[in-house]
Amino acid sequence: MGMKTDMSMGTSGGDAERHEGEMYNEVTREISVSVEPFYVEEQSEPAENRWVFGYRVIIENQGEAAVQLISRHWRITDGIGRMVEVKGDGVVGEQPMLEPGERFEYTSGTPLPTPSGIMTGSYQMLGEDGLWFDVEIPAFSLDAPGSSRTVN
Repeated sequence: MGMKTDMSMGTSGGDAERHEGEMYNEVTREISVSVEPFYVEEQSEPAENRWVFGYRVIIENQGEAAVQLISRHWRITDGIGRMVEVKGDGVVGEQPMLEPGERFEYTSGTPLPTPSGIMTGSYQMLGEDGLWFDVEIPAFSLDAPGSSRTVN
């Protein structure tokens, strides 16, 4: 896709407020997933029905045990209701291990054939106890500036 990824891992506890985009958050079994979507104008070509969106994800282990992100499952719905599912190992080529209090941040993106859409999904995690569980990714909207919302 040519989307730049920038990953960092740290244990900083404070969440800086960002106002340029809306932040969506969901917590499952003490694993917090926050997503901030944004429009990538320089890669979009509306005249050719191509709108590109990025999303910054922060996954934070707020629990007492280590977990590893093994795989992802996205559901991407465009502005006229067509849905595409994307499944794969890890995120941005990694299967990060998150100790208690640690966070993993990455940026990725997706093109859409419409100026708006919705993404949701889940991460499949492996707990320190050897048990698998799903962590929900909050549903978030993708909206190009000036686009009219057609997705409910």
